[in-house]
Amino acid sequence: GKSSGLPYICSQTARDRIAPTHGFNSAQLFVGGLEMDLLEVGGSQNLRAYWPHYLSQAHVLVFVVDSVDRSRLLTARQELHALLAAEPRLPLVVLANKQDKSDALSAAELREELALHTLSGQRELFLLPTSATWASLSTATSVLHVKSLLVTLLSQP
Repeated sequence: GKSSGLPYICSQTARDRIAPTHGFNSAQLFVGGLEMDLLEVGGSQNLRAYWPHYLSQAHVLVFVVDSVDRSRLLTARQELHALLAAEPRLPLVVLANKQDKSDALSAAELREELALHTLSGQRELFLLPTSATWASLSTATSVLHVKSLLVTLLSQP
């Protein structure tokens, strides 16, 4: 979902084949005279050690969760909460990806599974259902809502 959504957020270009990120991807978003740098850091075990190094420079954390892969939700929750503990005021956008699948957990179920209700009330928190498949990116508005939210959050002083 990260690798599919990033280029679409920046240029509304959907690609039919995108390999999983084994490192880092970056893109720039230009909106209304603002230039925003977006960095995608892969989620594999060996890359997670790098996450905190980039977080201190971030203005918003976008965390993508596979809504179908229940076996990795505990790990996702643990990693997310570890990141957030280091940056307690950083706005958080959780993307509940693969909402086009019939067996996807709902946003409410993911809120519970990720224990988002336990986060500080001082943090801006958004949980958005998305689908980052090539077909859905070509027609869906969910990723465009993500773009709009990011522009709003990143435009704030």
